Amino acid sequence: MSFSNRWMTLVIFCAVLATPACNASGTVPAGPAARRRLALPLDTTSILNKLKKDVVIGTTTDPTNGDTGPRAVTVVQTGAGRLKKGQLLVCNFENKAGTAGDGTTIDLFDPKPKSKAATFAQNSAIEGCDGDAVSAAINVYGSGLTGGGVEEFNDTGKAEEGYGPPIEAPLANVDAYCSYAFYYPENIYVGDAKTGSIVKFSVNPSFSQQEVQIITGFAVTKGSGWSVLGPSGLQYDDSPEGTACVDTLYIVDGADNTIVAVSNARTLTETNEIVVEKGGKKFKCKFAKTSCATLVYSGKPLDAPVASALLPNGNLIVANTQGGNTLVELTPTGKVLATKVVDKSSTAGIFGLAAIGTNDNNTALFFTDTNSNNLQELEQ
Repeated sequence: MSFSNRWMTLVIFCAVLATPACNASGTVPAGPAARRRLALPLDTTSILNKLKKDVVIGTTTDPTNGDTGPRAVTVVQTGAGRLKKGQLLVCNFENKAGTAGDGTTIDLFDPKPKSKAATFAQNSAIEGCDGDAVSAAINVYGSGLTGGGVEEFNDTGKAEEGYGPPIEAPLANVDAYCSYAFYYPENIYVGDAKTGSIVKFSVNPSFSQQEVQIITGFAVTKGSGWSVLGPSGLQYDDSPEGTACVDTLYIVDGADNTIVAVSNARTLTETNEIVVEKGGKKFKCKFAKTSCATLVYSGKPLDAPVASALLPNGNLIVANTQGGNTLVELTPTGKVLATKVVDKSSTAGIFGLAAIGTNDNNTALFFTDTNSNNLQELEQ
C-alpha cells in the first residue's frame, strides 16, 4: 500500500469510528509515543550504569553489495510490509571497498543475537547513508551525506519520493509524531552538515509543508567522510503532556560539543526562525514566546559527539566519536549521570544509537560500531 493510500485508509477509519483515539491527520496512536514516558519528574537514575551486558546482534555487512560502515540505527515501532515491530534498520556509510561516504544501503535486522542482515533498500540517492527515520505510516526516510538529500521508501523498500533543497548534506534525521494530540503534523527533521541547519518537512497529506530551513547557525567541520561534524544526533520527545506532547527536538553538534533543545518544534514553519550564535550556546528566536532553543550542555565530557538516544525516562545518551568512543548520559537539564567506553579503539566507531524499553528497569540500548562492522546491544 502506498503512503497516500495508507493515510487515506486511516483517515476513513477514524472518521467512521469517530473516536478520540485518532488525531486530525487520521493516524491511530501507536509507534514511538507508545514507549515514551508520561510527563514525570526528572529522573536521575543512571541507565548506563545498569547496562552491564554487551551483546552482538549481527554483522552489518550488506549481503547484496557488501556495503559496510554502519551508522544510524532506528527501531521499527509498528509493522507493515517487510517491516515488523521491534526490528532494526541500519544505514551503511561505506561501500564494499571501505570508502567512507559511498555506502548506499539500509539493512534490516531482527533484534536478537546472530541476526542476519537483509537488504531493505539500495539507492544512489542515499549515498553516504547516515539516517533512517521511520514514520507512523511505516515509510522509511533515508538520508545520504554524499547523495545530498532524503529519499522516502515504502514498507517494501521501494523508493517513492525524494526531498532536496534546502537540504544539501544531510547528517542525520528523525521522525516527529505526536499521537496523543489533535492537529499535530508529522514531520521529518534533518540536520545538514554543509549549511549547519535543521530542515523540516511534513510527511502527511493533512499538512503539506515542504522542505523549510527552520534553524541555522550550527557549527560544522570542513572534513570528509567520518570526520564530518555538525547538527546530528536528532531526537524528538513525543511524551504526552496534558492533551498535547512535550514536543521537544534535541540536536547534538559535535563541532561545538553542544547539546541543544528546541521547544515546541512543530510550530517552527518559517525560514531561520531560530539562529544559533557563534559558539553554539546562545540563540536568536523570531517568536521566542512560542518556540526557542536552549543549551542543554556544552564541553567535556562531550568530545565530537554525533549520535544520541532518548531514553524512556526522558534522559539522553550521547556517543562521542573521539575521546575513546565514550557514551555520555545526561538529564534534559544537563546533569551528567554516567559515562561508559564501549569501544577501546582509538579510531572513532560509535555513530548510531537507539533505545528501547518502557521504564528504568527494562531499558536497553542498541549501537553501531564501525570498527567491528557490528550492530550491538547493551542490556541490563
